[in-house]
Amino acid sequence: MVRTALLAAGALLALAAPAYAQDTSTLPTLEDLIPDSAVENPEEWAQDGADGEPIVAPNGDDDSVSVDELDPDASLAEMPDLGVNWPDTVELPPFEPLEAKPDARLAQDALPLLPPLPESELVRVNSQLVMALPQDPALFPVQAEFIERFDQLSTIEQLGDSESNIAQLAARARADEDLLVELLRVYGYYDSQVIRSVGAIQPGDDAADDDPVVRFDIIPGQRYRFGAIDLGQLSTAPDADSLRTTFGIQTGDPLSSDRIVEQQFELDRALGETGYPFAEIDAPELLIDHRQTTGDLTMAVRPNGKYVIAGVNSNLPDFLPGSHLETIARFKKGDAYQRSLQLDLRRAITATSLVSSVTVTPREVSPPQDAAPGEVVLDIEMAKAKLRTISGAIGYGTEEGFRLEASWEHRNLFPPEGSLKVRAIAGTQEQLAGVSFKRNNFKRRDQILLVDAYASALDNDAFDAQTIALRASLERTSNLLFQKPFGWAVGAEILASDERNRVIGGIPRPRQRFFIGSVFGRATIDTTDSLLDPTEGYRLTGYVAPEISRTEEQNFFYVRTQADASYYQRITERVVLAGRVRGATIQGADLAGIAPSRRLYAGGGSSVRGYGYQAVGPRNDLGEPTGGRSLVEVSAEARIQTGFFDGALSVVPFFDAGSVSIDPVPDFRFIKYGAGMGIRYESGFGPIRVDVGVPLNRNPMFDSPVAVYVSLGQAF
Repeated sequence: MVRTALLAAGALLALAAPAYAQDTSTLPTLEDLIPDSAVENPEEWAQDGADGEPIVAPNGDDDSVSVDELDPDASLAEMPDLGVNWPDTVELPPFEPLEAKPDARLAQDALPLLPPLPESELVRVNSQLVMALPQDPALFPVQAEFIERFDQLSTIEQLGDSESNIAQLAARARADEDLLVELLRVYGYYDSQVIRSVGAIQPGDDAADDDPVVRFDIIPGQRYRFGAIDLGQLSTAPDADSLRTTFGIQTGDPLSSDRIVEQQFELDRALGETGYPFAEIDAPELLIDHRQTTGDLTMAVRPNGKYVIAGVNSNLPDFLPGSHLETIARFKKGDAYQRSLQLDLRRAITATSLVSSVTVTPREVSPPQDAAPGEVVLDIEMAKAKLRTISGAIGYGTEEGFRLEASWEHRNLFPPEGSLKVRAIAGTQEQLAGVSFKRNNFKRRDQILLVDAYASALDNDAFDAQTIALRASLERTSNLLFQKPFGWAVGAEILASDERNRVIGGIPRPRQRFFIGSVFGRATIDTTDSLLDPTEGYRLTGYVAPEISRTEEQNFFYVRTQADASYYQRITERVVLAGRVRGATIQGADLAGIAPSRRLYAGGGSSVRGYGYQAVGPRNDLGEPTGGRSLVEVSAEARIQTGFFDGALSVVPFFDAGSVSIDPVPDFRFIKYGAGMGIRYESGFGPIRVDVGVPLNRNPMFDSPVAVYVSLGQAF
């Protein structure tokens, strides 16, 4: 009511304003304008108007009309200021249809329609993640690979074992949804759909449980295919046809980003292996055409000429000259450039241990002309390493006692790669002093010339020998960087030995001198996957050494032969079975004509574990091992990796057996068995081995109840 009264007062003020405009000194106040009747009954007063007169409003003819006379259904009066007629009689021109064009298509025909939802099968990734994928393999042929890849990258999978509420799970699901879309594009599905749902109901269940579950429904859609393929200047290469064949993507193949990366690598490798050291490949670009469901691939290739190798240049010619580096390279002058040969040369230089760093860079010396290739020289940039080394080792065996070994070596005293080494051994049973000269990569790659002179004293249960020897060999063997499938060694040695020789009967005889000359040869076939810790493959080694021995003014001629075979097989991811067989014989002389130090013995950490070094075999009446002329050993063990120390620790149960006979043919009269348990710790340079062996048929008079062995590398 108050608002109505104020409106009426406002209207009254507006009507009365002209009368008061002449004299501003006598303007009435608001209280003067509102009578008492308006306050007492504002509605009635507003209906009657001021002083009981009806309220009037001007019209177009300056006539006054009372409020009571207004008709809400009446037409508006004409407004003189507007000259536009009301569009009741406007006539529009008739619609003329457009002419149809033959190449025009409707939008719904131009773009591929979303495929209908196919029948799906549920694949459970983990307890919190389920994927619904098409049942028909033809609709999604990369399903297995897709799931495996998503499983490796999924946020939900990585955090699946952690406690999470439904909000946290939903956030991870959003991240995985983006991942799924990206993976589908990687495999060429650019019109795919991923439907995400998060809830506490398990797929296939009617009621929810307490664990929330994420479900992704995958609708792959149509897989795009490669369209046009542009490889830049590849066609200018002399080997363009074979190089294009190497790039295994053709127009019409299913689109895959992984395939592009894979084939880019293959093309780059082919260029580097067929004589193109300066080839360049730009990053691939893929232009997707959603209308044609294709992707046009552009990858600019610049071969930049084909070259052959003209030689090797060294920055340290007095240290490792280029001529020597050409000797150890696996190529000859004039061979086509190969990137793998360049990398192999770098590894070979590193393997000399004479340099701390090395780089190999091809340099053009003559450009290609017409059909003739250009020439490059491989520039070798090296930095010298420390050449002098002092090393030492300490070991202990319950049967062998302590052993301390030290050496000093200068690895390039006689360039190139001629080393001098001085070594000494001090132990419970062995003492030795020696000097050796070795030239690595002698005449050819990985060929070693070795000349060794030493004086030694051995005092064990089998014999006591004081020996001076000179030995020379030429060998080609494996090393830690280059394990070879075939290795060999040939050599010769001469020695003089003063030995204590006991015979059956227990009567000690005076020390006996032996002068021995020998030539020998060894060959090894190796298919294993590691030099120090094999898990697959086998090794076969044969050794033969004709010898002549002169003692007590008699000459004895005999032949020492030995064969070793070992086999390794991985059973599971954590278990490797290993087995070894060894057989040896000495033909041509009686036992008395063979120096005790040249006879055959068994027992020890690399033989029959559980027994002392050389403690297996025939003994004389005083219980001293006499050695024999034939030997057989068999070993088997299981190398079981544990989860301790990030898998570096393994346990190894083992069983060994061995026999030594006096006759050149084994008779197994003195066969011994040993078993035990070992541990292996995988270090950066090979397994550290600790074995504890127990003799199963020990002689209480000679054999200890337990034997311990510590060394580097596996037992075999």
